[in-house]
Amino acid sequence: MKTTLRDLSVNDDSAFHMIESVISASLRGTDSHGINLFPHYWKVLKIGRVNKNPQFKFQRTKPSLGILDADFALGHHAGAVAMDYTMQLASEAGSGFVVVKDSTHFGAAAYFGLMPAQKNLIGLSFTNADALVKAENAKTSFFGTNPICITAPLENEEPLCLDMATSQVSWNKIRIYRSLDKKLPEGWAFNKEGLPETDPHAAVSLNPAGDYKGFGLGLIVEIFCGILAKGPIGHDIGPMFTELEKKRSISHFFGAIDLSQFLPAQDFKNRLQNMVDSIRQLTPVGGAKVMVPGDPEKASTIERLESGIPMEESRFGEFLELNPNFSKAIIQ
Repeated sequence: MKTTLRDLSVNDDSAFHMIESVISASLRGTDSHGINLFPHYWKVLKIGRVNKNPQFKFQRTKPSLGILDADFALGHHAGAVAMDYTMQLASEAGSGFVVVKDSTHFGAAAYFGLMPAQKNLIGLSFTNADALVKAENAKTSFFGTNPICITAPLENEEPLCLDMATSQVSWNKIRIYRSLDKKLPEGWAFNKEGLPETDPHAAVSLNPAGDYKGFGLGLIVEIFCGILAKGPIGHDIGPMFTELEKKRSISHFFGAIDLSQFLPAQDFKNRLQNMVDSIRQLTPVGGAKVMVPGDPEKASTIERLESGIPMEESRFGEFLELNPNFSKAIIQ
């Protein structure tokens, strides 16, 4: 993949973070934001919607606050740079928060949220997106899937990670069902009349997670992203997969909190570890396994590191269209 990006003259840092992000997402089982999206990113880089060699501009507005102008970089690169600034601010001021403006799709929020958690910090990662989530009691959409990611370190395993869209599912998952011509589960999507829809080809909007509660969370994420960044909000942002020549101006928000300012880091990790272990030991219903946020992703990573990342044949064909040598690289 890196060779293909170099053919487009994409700078090494942008290529690195995009590749790391999509592989990480796929290993964690988040196929909607994983390597399946690489052909799309390649197209928007080639067309020019996304800047191959961005010039970032960071403004520190207060000891713990800053704004990053992403210059329409790959969101994976812009987000990583912003989170680095966020952690630097936290190391000096105890907490750090950075708003990113004029960015692009940043993939899975966990890629950034896990960075501070690996350094004994609590991490936050939000982004806005184009309007795909049906507004409460309306026929149409207003906000995007506006994900929320919050992470924290644990004592003897990878960090706790809640990474959730404020919709029932992501729009990319609808696209996967379309490509398979597979019926959608009930409760995922709506048609143009605002009615529940299971035909993936007729779906135009998504169901908020928890109905009005998910819609409210999407609104809160928009405050931290589009509003603070003085950027467009959901219904003003262009679509991801069409009108590829038009820039989209996505906004992100990142946070890092130095937990040692409240209690020793080891005490925090021990207390959180005891809490999640206690949850896992609860009596399960039937044969289900009691889990905490991030457990399915940890299990997927272990499995896929051994067995590989699955890919639909149609998606594999998209890779071959970009570079025939992908067949050798992926099979190996």
